[in-house]
Amino acid sequence: LGTRSTGGAGPCHLSVHPGGHWLLSANYQSGNVAVHPIDASGALGERTDLVTHTTPPPGPGQQGPHAHQFITAPDGGHVLAVDLGTDTVYSYRLDQAKGTLTEAAQARTRPGAGPRHLTFHPGGRHAYLANEVDDTVAVCGYDPATGRLTIGDPQSTGSAGGTNYPAQFLVSANGSYAFLANRGHNSIARYAVEADGARLRLLGTVPVGGDFPRQIAFSPDGRLLFAANQRSGTVSVFQVDAGSGELRLAGEPFASPVAVCALPL
Repeated sequence: LGTRSTGGAGPCHLSVHPGGHWLLSANYQSGNVAVHPIDASGALGERTDLVTHTTPPPGPGQQGPHAHQFITAPDGGHVLAVDLGTDTVYSYRLDQAKGTLTEAAQARTRPGAGPRHLTFHPGGRHAYLANEVDDTVAVCGYDPATGRLTIGDPQSTGSAGGTNYPAQFLVSANGSYAFLANRGHNSIARYAVEADGARLRLLGTVPVGGDFPRQIAFSPDGRLLFAANQRSGTVSVFQVDAGSGELRLAGEPFASPVAVCALPL
């Protein structure tokens, strides 16, 4: 259908706005986020906006902004960009007629946290943030009226203090459990979600059966969890117990060269 420039360097994440008319993308190396229109055929039009994260300044050890994720909040009125380089999650209002962005709020982690990935609870008032650099996670409050995110205190990833880079959160459809991919510890951390999404309680970790699980995904029915293990070139498949949140490896991981993303269909 064609290609379009993201307007930046190192594009690493994209998502589609729920209305189906706008593509959101994040450029890691240049630290900016872009918007493209999607026509009726699914093809992309010319970029309608590009915003570079210039403030706040880069966090400790960072040379500049590093936009790592760009998603739509459950209310549909705001889009959020997670920037590892500036230790900040940016909230924008998306003009759904023009495809332009207006900054609504900034939420800053503690310096050096390196936020990477944000996942919302089905209730829409809380989200869970994986901090890659300092190996922590945080529960966030979300205000749909303003788009403002409030980041809570850092919590354990279950890595027991070893070298670890948390990658991605998943939340079960019923909102009862959350799962985190741990690169380095090579595990999936399991959390019970409590207080209507406002609290995470670490239940433990499960070995992933591979090396460096960069991304995890549910099957459409939520009964399976797939983990793409980048360094071992494998994908691990787990059966998910909806009642207890327990994970059970479903056979041996299967080979997939340089596995960085699993998208069950």
